[in-house]
Amino acid sequence: MNLNEEIQSVKQRFGIIGNAPVLNHAIQVAIQVAPTDMTVLITGESGSGKESFSKIIHSLSARKHGQFIAINCGAIPEGTIDSELFGHEKGSFTGAHEARKGYFEVTNGGTIFLDEIGEMPVGTQARLLRVLENGEFIKVGSSKVQKTNVRVVAATNVDLFEAVEKRKFREDLYYRLNTVPIFVPPLRDREGDKELLFRKFASDFADKYKVQPIRLNDEAKVALNNFRFPGNIRQLKNIVEQISVLETNRDITKETLLKYLPEPHSGIPAVYNKDKNKTDDFSERDILYKILFDMKKDMTELKKLVFELLQNENYGSQMIKDHPDLFTGITEEVYPREQRQAKFLLPPTTEEHIHDHAPIEIEKIEDAIQEPEEESLSLEDKEKEMILKALKRNHNKRKNAARDLGISERTLYRKLKQYEIEE
Repeated sequence: MNLNEEIQSVKQRFGIIGNAPVLNHAIQVAIQVAPTDMTVLITGESGSGKESFSKIIHSLSARKHGQFIAINCGAIPEGTIDSELFGHEKGSFTGAHEARKGYFEVTNGGTIFLDEIGEMPVGTQARLLRVLENGEFIKVGSSKVQKTNVRVVAATNVDLFEAVEKRKFREDLYYRLNTVPIFVPPLRDREGDKELLFRKFASDFADKYKVQPIRLNDEAKVALNNFRFPGNIRQLKNIVEQISVLETNRDITKETLLKYLPEPHSGIPAVYNKDKNKTDDFSERDILYKILFDMKKDMTELKKLVFELLQNENYGSQMIKDHPDLFTGITEEVYPREQRQAKFLLPPTTEEHIHDHAPIEIEKIEDAIQEPEEESLSLEDKEKEMILKALKRNHNKRKNAARDLGISERTLYRKLKQYEIEE
């Protein structure tokens, strides 16, 4: 069997659709490296099909009869990832009622696929490096060195070299993982594959939902090929499923297809499934909006407080009369217009009035307004405060706190690490 025949055989075996040269090259590299025990780093955008390549490597290796475990490093909390990977001894931490084997012990003789390796905590990275270098690991709470013979295949959708420069990823681990790199191309770079994938998914969903498969007309095919699919194969599959279920006419026109494609650069998923693929970016933006609204409310309350304090001081009433613009909206709330005129006799502000008063009085009012504003403009402090309140309100249950904040658990874990919040 020549190489091209082997590539086609692998595609058929693992359900890989497409004939783009960049895709065939990635499969070729996977086939060539599979018989070795070399560490492989698979890179590519989210939804491009990186896990399929890890299965190809395992299935074509001498370890194919051993165990294969896929682990999403970004989905495991930082506090438990060491225990998950390397195991722990009884009593090594709260809740460790019995000893537990980790994945590196269980998968001895097999393959571990570490997805989203860029999300792995730095401390765990040091443990992983020891496994890759010497085949050794130590359970949490133990001092005994254990041996394991595991092949590691890692994947990431972030630039690990950039993470190394930012000191978020160990440089020595990066070069140890990157022995053989495989780049899985995004769907937009796979010319001609979009139509093939569309037909495959349409056929699959027709069987699943007992309906006739949908078909694209010529104009719809052009629109499909012109769309960049930032969510890659996962996004295309989701869109085909929506159309298969919701459209009664099985002949899909360009106008019908465009209803399901988000506007370019909008970052919004297909119109009929807006919540299914909600991203962390939107959730974090929602937090910032909440922070800004809280800041605005705090500043209004601060102005009101300063206003009430000043009117009880000897110089305060005069300052309010001479600088009403500083308290726009506050005097109206505390006193009706008739009462304001009677109490303060507010005149129009003029340059002459401003210079009639001592500089120290102006400094006091500026300090009262400006200094707290600078403190309240720290978005990180506000975000940390919101996270602490959410955790307290939900009795430190991260899942519930993340739901209240409108973010994913994974984002909350990252924020807890960023702000060094201990529960």
